[in-house]
Amino acid sequence: MAAKKNLSMEEILASCRSLDGGGAAEPSATPVTPSSGESTTSSSDATPSTTAAAPGKKASEMGVAEMLAAARAEKSKPAAAPKATSKAASPAVSKSSSKAAAPAAKAIPKDTSSILAAARKDVKPGPMSKAEAAVKAKGETPTRGKPKIVVPPPPEKPAYAMAHQAEEPSAGDRRSFMSTAVGTFVGSFLAVGFTSLGLTHLLWLLGFARFMFPNIRIEPPSEFRVGFPADFAPGQVETKFKAQFGVWIVRTEYEGQAQIFALKSVCTHLGCTPNWLEGEQKFKCPCHGSGFYKDGINFEGPAPRPLERYGISQASDGQLVVDKSKKFNEEKGQWADSTSFVPV
Repeated sequence: MAAKKNLSMEEILASCRSLDGGGAAEPSATPVTPSSGESTTSSSDATPSTTAAAPGKKASEMGVAEMLAAARAEKSKPAAAPKATSKAASPAVSKSSSKAAAPAAKAIPKDTSSILAAARKDVKPGPMSKAEAAVKAKGETPTRGKPKIVVPPPPEKPAYAMAHQAEEPSAGDRRSFMSTAVGTFVGSFLAVGFTSLGLTHLLWLLGFARFMFPNIRIEPPSEFRVGFPADFAPGQVETKFKAQFGVWIVRTEYEGQAQIFALKSVCTHLGCTPNWLEGEQKFKCPCHGSGFYKDGINFEGPAPRPLERYGISQASDGQLVVDKSKKFNEEKGQWADSTSFVPV
């Protein structure tokens, strides 16, 4: 390439302005002279020095600050008006473009509702098929898409199939049976549970009511009639009053005197109930083997003393009356009391 001459500040600014498109370029006062042996450069290689001088000043007379201010002022100028040819051509171009674009704007819907309405139309755009053309020739509007397929009804089931189906329980019957069974099962368990709970509460209530009343011990009457003296034979031990009143009515001799007296049927050892043995003519305790004679005197076993007597007397009607509220012990000499026996 051809060597360029070193440019001054004015020439640099002028070339910058020419590249930015502002102002007319003035030729440099000093032309670029190629050196010996070098080829001459083209006109584009030699950058002319031009300045947008202030009014009344040349570029060579301006300072650096004035040159920069002038460059800024040229950049801030409005763009040049277009040529007359472009003004004349622009209406024609705009008219032709608007005419060409008008049909396209009419064909394309601009809002969503119009787009959906166009999509819902039965008439589809484009060429028609033969079937659609035949429908249109009949005066009907061809429908879009495939024609609807009419499915024929299924054939009726034969009689044997219907009978077999009637015999088998349906799914609904099975479900209802299962729901009924489950409901009955659960309901029965709930019924049993609630019934047990109710009975428990009732028992608690009855127990509380019983707790509120005092205990009452019901005992047989202390006085009762046993019959007439003639009803008892000599040497007889009557045991029919043992279970109810706990006494034996005995008619025998004691210390040489015939008497009728009432013996208490409780062993004097530990309180067991002896039995009358008619064959052996004695009272025998089954617990520890204590033995008593007919008159109540102890003779064997661990019993420490004779049996006790109850009070006995003869009523106004002649019957014998036993009084269990009175007790007589032989070791205390109480058997000699006249209320402890009835002489016969």
